[in-house]
Amino acid sequence: MGKKLLDIMRDKIRVKHYSIKTENVYIYWAKKYILFHNKRHPKDMGKLEIEQFLTHLATKLNVSPTTQNQAFKAILFLYEQVLNISLKNENIQALRAKERKHIPVVLTIEEVKSIILNMKGIYQLMVKLMYGCGLIWGGSDPKLSFLIQY
Repeated sequence: MGKKLLDIMRDKIRVKHYSIKTENVYIYWAKKYILFHNKRHPKDMGKLEIEQFLTHLATKLNVSPTTQNQAFKAILFLYEQVLNISLKNENIQALRAKERKHIPVVLTIEEVKSIILNMKGIYQLMVKLMYGCGLIWGGSDPKLSFLIQY
């Protein structure tokens, strides 16, 4: 009996000296891809199934663009390095995950003052030092000089 597909994939990854983390991630995404399509063998699937899986990641699982790209790279490796099926001319058109905008929380000076005045002892001292030295984003503002007063 021959080796299982994911064992062959693992061997190919190791021959290329990829990191163990890359190996684990690629195996994870290959497994997810196969399970998503009800355990169909990847050689019996192609462009359409890859697009469906990647679109599912973006629309249903709300993964980040980086995660979606990681999954795509793992699937490409599976097809091109393990199954010897080229996808270069396939022009895979999955719906891409959207970049999330991170909006920082900014407190007013009064809010910062209120938080610090409600702290006690060593914790209050640590926060005062961190803000006073600019170690907390938004710190080292001259208006926050009250923080380093005892």
